[in-house]
Amino acid sequence: MEKAKPGMILLVEDDRGSQELTRRALGEGKIRNELRVVEDGEEALAYLFRRGKYKDPATSPRPNLLLLDLNLPRVDGWEVLEKIRADSTLRRMAVVVLTASRQEEDIMRSYELGCNSFITKPVDLNQFRQVIQALERYWFQTVVLPPKTG
Repeated sequence: MEKAKPGMILLVEDDRGSQELTRRALGEGKIRNELRVVEDGEEALAYLFRRGKYKDPATSPRPNLLLLDLNLPRVDGWEVLEKIRADSTLRRMAVVVLTASRQEEDIMRSYELGCNSFITKPVDLNQFRQVIQALERYWFQTVVLPPKTG
């Protein structure tokens, strides 16, 4: 297996507890990826489309991987995913839906809108940590990601 190449992960998550659990799980892993967090869909779109405080590409680099919750304030995860897939500069970005939902219609809609993976957040803290670390190994050690744009 190839040596892992660190990258940048953008977590779109409004729950502070889930943010912290994700941060800790990634920090315990062997791959030193940078984690950035935005708390709602509107902020995610501002970051990805470089608007407002995220205008400067030097301080707001494109993520290699987007971890996207569905149930977000202001703009939901499906709308974020839809706008990403409709944009020529963002459509190849790897997007993993990471949500509490187990609803079949949420799973189907997420894949129809172009997510790369759908993961239901485990309730058990140890399982959550294991899922995040496995996700990180998969996306940064196993697969080949497309180059970042812009």
